[in-house]
Parts: sequence; C-alpha cells; structure tokens
Amino acid sequence: MKKVVLFPFNGEEMCFIHVLLNAGDMKRKGYDVRLVVEGAAVALLPRLANPEHPMHQLFARVAESGILYGACKACSAKLGVADAVTAAGITLVGEMGGHPAMSDWIDEGFQVITF
Repeated sequence: MKKVVLFPFNGEEMCFIHVLLNAGDMKRKGYDVRLVVEGAAVALLPRLANPEHPMHQLFARVAESGILYGACKACSAKLGVADAVTAAGITLVGEMGGHPAMSDWIDEGFQVITF
C-alpha cells in the first residue's frame, strides 16, 4: 500500500482545495493518505469548516474520512486560529517545538509531499 502524507503550507485557498481533491483521490485509490496542515494554510481551516463556505462539503468529506490528521499547533497559535481549529474538531499537533515533525512520517514509511 502506498503511504503519503500531504503537508500544505500555502495559505492560498485554491491550492488547499487541490490538496483536498488529491487527498480524496488517493484515498479512493487505496492509498494510506494523511493531511497535516502547516504554516499559513491553518488559517483556512475555520473558513472551510463553516457550512456556508462553498467548498465545505469537500472539506467535510476529507475530514470525516480520517485523512485530516491535524494542524500545526504553533502556526495556529501564531495566526490566532487555534481555538477555531480545535472548535472545528481538528487536532493541534506539534511534537517538534510546536510544529509537526515530517521525520516521524518518514520513519513510518510515508512519502512526504509539501504544497
């Protein structure tokens, strides 16, 4: 089984939507895929979690599928969205000084892809 973890850093919404689309596609094709949201991209999570957002259904499908592993604790705090991220049911992760460690995923056999 192919193992892939996607790390979006880019805060551009269109880029993040494509990450969600690819994550769902990989899941449907049988990949073991995870999504760890980093950097400026964490600020998109509260917006996409809002049912009024036009891309909410896509976001909800990815989140409900178990793909969404978590969001960077340090970046969420720095950008002032930590409470909103956790209120959306997303785990804050930060085993590396408040940031998610890519090396942990590599050690587990995942290919890391960044955006």
